[in-house]
This record gives sequence, C-alpha cells and structure tokens, in this order.
Amino acid sequence: MIRRNFHPFSGLILPRFAVVGALALICGAGISAQTHARAQTHAVANSDAATAPVKSLGNRNAPITMEVYSDYQCPSCGNFYENTLKYMIQDMVASGQVYFIHRDFPLPMHPYSYMAARWANAAAKIGKFEAVDAALWDNQQAWSVDGNIEKFVAAAVGQADFKRIKKLMEGCEVNPNASVKPAAFKNNGQEDHGCALDAYIEQDKLLAKQIPVTQTPTSVITAKSQRYPAMPGFVTWPILKQFLASLLSQ
Repeated sequence: MIRRNFHPFSGLILPRFAVVGALALICGAGISAQTHARAQTHAVANSDAATAPVKSLGNRNAPITMEVYSDYQCPSCGNFYENTLKYMIQDMVASGQVYFIHRDFPLPMHPYSYMAARWANAAAKIGKFEAVDAALWDNQQAWSVDGNIEKFVAAAVGQADFKRIKKLMEGCEVNPNASVKPAAFKNNGQEDHGCALDAYIEQDKLLAKQIPVTQTPTSVITAKSQRYPAMPGFVTWPILKQFLASLLSQ
C-alpha cells in the first residue's frame, strides 16, 4: 500500500530540518598443504564473486524498514550519517525496531563517490558492509581530497578480509566519475575489463529512478506494509526518532 498524500513529518515541528534540508539540495608445510591452501583461497574468491552484496543492517522482519539513497562524497549525506543514522543504528536498528537498507546513488558532480560505492559493495559481499560504510563516512573529508579510499577500508577490516575485498575490486581501477585515477590505484597500462561491482550500484540507481530520487540523501520509510513518500534531505535524530516511535505506536 502506498500513500501519496502524506508527508512523513507533516505533524512534527521541523525548523532545523527545513533549513538543513534545503542545503541538501546542493548536493571487500608441504606441497600438498600448499596446494590445499591455494584451493581453499580459490574457492573463497569464487564464493565472494558470486555472493550478492548485503548493504543492510538489522532484522529484515522489523516493523519499520528505512531505505536511504546516499552518495558517499555528498556532505549532506555524511552529516546525515554522523548525526542521525549512526544513532538510529545504535538504537532502533540494534533493538530490532528498524531494518536499515543503504542504496547507492553516486552523483556525477562528486569525482570519487562511485569508487567509494564500489568499495562498499565489495565489502558488503563478504559481510563487512557496516565497518566499511562507517569508515567511508567517518573519513569522508580525507579521501575526498585525492580518492585514496583504500587505506581507510584496510584500516576498517582485518588483513585477510581486506585481501578478499581487494580481490573483488579487480577490474575497478578506472574511475568513471573523474579524469584522474584515485591515488590508491595503479593500473600500469593494463587493459580495463570493467568492474563487476557496478551492476549492484546501477541496480540501486534504477530503483532510485522509480521513486524518483532527485537529491541525496533521500529516505524511504515503510511501516507495517505502508510506504510513505520519499523524504529528501537531512533530518535530526530526535525528530526522526519521534516520527519512527509514532509509527511503532500505531
């Protein structure tokens, strides 16, 4: 069921939301033992490649589902994560009240946003989305300077997991949003065979067109089978929590 005539925050006081929301408009010993180890590594790599990325947190059967379409290099998206979503994840997602879904919506105006989405999808394929997602937001200003995202991903996960993520990033060296390659990659003149992770990003973008999403961040909330109109822009955690609590009480 879709209600189209009701804004999620129509009954709440939104002075701060209105101002910040306007700003948002601008915006993975012996020979026999060695052979066995190589076989295991190859099997894990194949498994990683075949696994769909899970870019969600919490209980999928939670009474509320919140999808957020974000651009990792968008300042308003970073503000939304640091000041709202982080607290929601710690509170209502952790308690099973909200199921959170991240959707990629990289904007052409941000030169490294697509590359950041690739790293997030690679991490999500091996179950490390939450750690890498947080690292990307927490260090947004740093990697936005030169696109050197790799070091922050490496710091967010263990060495073994980082190797798996880096393996999934093979073929993703060429940045579609920038004329200059990110500092973390050296292609050494090798032919680019395309990035397999892009299919997942493009799937999210197709979903965004159906809504439609015209800016980042944009949130879509579904509560008890009722989907509310898309909410563009930033909203503070106290106001969002008040609204989500009102949905739970209905």
